[in-house]
Amino acid sequence: MASDSLVLLKLTFSIDTLSFSLDASLAVVAVVAIVSGIFWWLNHHKLRRFKLVKVDIALGKIGKAELRPNIEDIQVAHKIWTELVTRKAAIPIDPDHDVIVEVYDSWYALFTKVRELVSSIPAELIKEEKSTKELVRIATSTLNNGLRPHLTRWQARFRGWYEANSDRLKELTPQELQKQYPEYLELITDMKQINQQMIIYAEELKRLIDG
Repeated sequence: MASDSLVLLKLTFSIDTLSFSLDASLAVVAVVAIVSGIFWWLNHHKLRRFKLVKVDIALGKIGKAELRPNIEDIQVAHKIWTELVTRKAAIPIDPDHDVIVEVYDSWYALFTKVRELVSSIPAELIKEEKSTKELVRIATSTLNNGLRPHLTRWQARFRGWYEANSDRLKELTPQELQKQYPEYLELITDMKQINQQMIIYAEELKRLIDG
């Protein structure tokens, strides 16, 4: 009595040619393709995680925070860190040599760039990943509660005064002129404090990046 059967794989060995041949049914090929596709998708979409990192950031009154970053978080943190250390943000300010309007130009560009980086993070990642949500909180708070208050208080007022007195640059250097701003000492003290906090912020981001 014949029985119904389904041959999925057929292995043949030839003694004459000392060779193997393997015939697979379409069903087997399809299963292998599907399984391979699943493994590729899981590997491609799986977020690599790093160890828990504790940070302490004064800028924006962040304070202490803990993150177990994934690879996407590390990439964003590295971009923010790069913006900080390549601008007059996480580099110590020297009042005798730096020009305040140029520092403000750099800070404004930093504010804009970091905001763009935060906006580019996928919404589903922020929703699903606790570490990503925390990184976004830190990035936005350092801008809105750390950098923005100084810029709001001082930038427009100083720029207006500096421009109104720019004709004196024929006799004075920019550094000499800016020191004659009526509230110079208060401004530069606040600026140096924010600058120091951004330096620490950059150091903490580097710790997060290096794991």
